[in-house]
Amino acid sequence: MSTPLLEDKLTCAICLGLYQDPATLPCGHNFCVACIQDWWGRCGKACPECRQPFPDDAELRRNVALSGVLEVVRARPAVDPRPCAGPDPGARCPRHGLPLELFCRTEGRCVCSACTVHECRLHERALLDAERLEREAQLRARLEVTHRQATQAETQLQELQQRSSQIQSLACTLASSVSGKFSSLQQALEMRRAVVLRDIEVAKTQVLAQARDEEQRLQGHLEALTSHGHRIQELLEQVDDTTFLQESQLLEPPGPLGPLTPLQWDEDQQLGDLKELLSQLCGLLLEERGRPGAPEKAADLGPLEAPGPLAPVPSAVCPLRRKLWQNYRNLTFDPVSANRHFHLSRQDQRVKHCRQPCGPARPGSFELWQVQCAQSFRAGQHYWEVRTSDHSVTLGVAYPQLARCKQGPHTDNIGRGPCSWGLCIQEDSVQAWHNGEAQRLPGVSGRLLGVDLDLALGCLTFYSLEPQAQPLHTFHALFTQPLTPVFWLLEGRTLTLCHQPGATLPPEPQEEASAPS
Repeated sequence: MSTPLLEDKLTCAICLGLYQDPATLPCGHNFCVACIQDWWGRCGKACPECRQPFPDDAELRRNVALSGVLEVVRARPAVDPRPCAGPDPGARCPRHGLPLELFCRTEGRCVCSACTVHECRLHERALLDAERLEREAQLRARLEVTHRQATQAETQLQELQQRSSQIQSLACTLASSVSGKFSSLQQALEMRRAVVLRDIEVAKTQVLAQARDEEQRLQGHLEALTSHGHRIQELLEQVDDTTFLQESQLLEPPGPLGPLTPLQWDEDQQLGDLKELLSQLCGLLLEERGRPGAPEKAADLGPLEAPGPLAPVPSAVCPLRRKLWQNYRNLTFDPVSANRHFHLSRQDQRVKHCRQPCGPARPGSFELWQVQCAQSFRAGQHYWEVRTSDHSVTLGVAYPQLARCKQGPHTDNIGRGPCSWGLCIQEDSVQAWHNGEAQRLPGVSGRLLGVDLDLALGCLTFYSLEPQAQPLHTFHALFTQPLTPVFWLLEGRTLTLCHQPGATLPPEPQEEASAPS
């Protein structure tokens, strides 16, 4: 038997190549294990040649003998190797013995002309060359898509690696910045601790010195009383009447002690603004991320070194806020206007709404839960900042004729009429009020707020300053009268007028009004 004929007998009818791991079906036909399993997956579990069904409970077994013959054939030197592309020109149909000239697309195998008349009569067929050209075009297109996908994957991999490197660098920079800020906070807190402890020690020394003076005075008075009591006892024991009467006339009691000076020790006064300062210092850590390369020095916290009320808390300030500071005004509350439940402190720069009234209502005070500033503005541009303890506060400006008494269901009248403009800070939103109409705005995260009043342009702008300065709302109006800052607070709330060193106030409107026209 010649070698080509032997190889024809050892050819799989599905792949038209030598058997690879051959298996025998119950009908006796042999196929590659991979080819027959793929055939069954596409065309049903039957023999591709005789169409005999393959039992479901049967197991596909490897043909050991045929595998051994294949090993011998493969070991022999090739006499007439087949071309790499296309089927063997001498390949024939295993059923009809005719050359395989066509390709059945329905069954996915090479067939002869006799197959097209019988088994593949109604199937879709094509010439082998045409089918190969079409398959080659499909594979080339798939190869191009594969190349594009590989290029895209490489690009994404590079971007991912660059982003990972960038995140690593940013994380290191952020860690360095936070570490620097903590170092600055530690130094600032250490300086503040030393100042507070020094002040406490000084106050303790003064109070204890006063206590020692009072103790010496009491001790001297007690000794005088004791001596006087002993003298009286001696006189009572005197038997001589003349001596008793003469000496009793000369006996004088010690003078009155007088009221003791109370020792003054107020922990709140000793702490001053320390609690608020510590809270604000904690916000310094994340108020603004340090820029790469920007040094974090304790000297930047210079104002903390000088103790005193209303010491400003330094922080990284955005350019917008620095520009607004050019017209900064240090304001104070007008005690006469304060509601009787309002308690003023810190040189009339802080107000707190208390449950218990501080006293009877004064003439000119607000019946509403409001207080206004002692300053008012007729012209120019002015800016001020306030810090609130919580939500449910209103800040605004008003004409002098703003009513002091309650005139409706509301607990405030800021923005309820045509002579005032206000911003109401609620828990979940902000409302801008004027002439009884409200405009709802998004909520603000911080409790530090700024107000910019430009009388020349007719603009009143409210700002949220934490973590960055951003405008909340702007009123546009033709202001015809002096405007006074006014505030409303819910019970338990505290509002502080922030001061800046060196900030000045313009001339009082009353002085301008009294000037000759």
